[in-house]
Amino acid sequence: MPHARRPAAVLAVALLAPAAAGAFPWSTDMYRGQSVQAFELPPRVMPGGTLAVTGAPPALPREEAARVLRNPLAPTPEHLARGRELFLITCATCHGPDARGDGPTAHRTILPPADLTAGTPAQRTDGYLYATIRGGSIVMPAYGDATSDVERWEIVLYLRALQRQGRTP
Repeated sequence: MPHARRPAAVLAVALLAPAAAGAFPWSTDMYRGQSVQAFELPPRVMPGGTLAVTGAPPALPREEAARVLRNPLAPTPEHLARGRELFLITCATCHGPDARGDGPTAHRTILPPADLTAGTPAQRTDGYLYATIRGGSIVMPAYGDATSDVERWEIVLYLRALQRQGRTP
């Protein structure tokens, strides 16, 4: 008969244990907890002259980049091939495979994409084109987070090659 009392004792302990532990009802633990408010404490002020965690200097505005930045890459076949590949991935959707502003989504933009082979874009400096790819423009999205420094310079090299092909001798 001692075995008959065991299930009753186990049941009694199971029913009383949560109440004794103070954890019932479990479903309320998540919404009755202490809340955390963003910026409850002011952010730490960084000392002057410090850089971001990545160590990258802040991006220059396009006009300043046009004066200061120079393409450090030579137009080697490898850089041009990689620039073409990157251009087709990131730019051709709007600007078209030949950079004439006739990509498959060009009709969906607020302003038509620029023909990058002629006119003002062809007269811009490499630094200006680089900064535009990095930071975007009026309607063009920024690709600074999707491309590295070298990749942006390779795209600029490829654009220059397309511009040379479009010129009539």
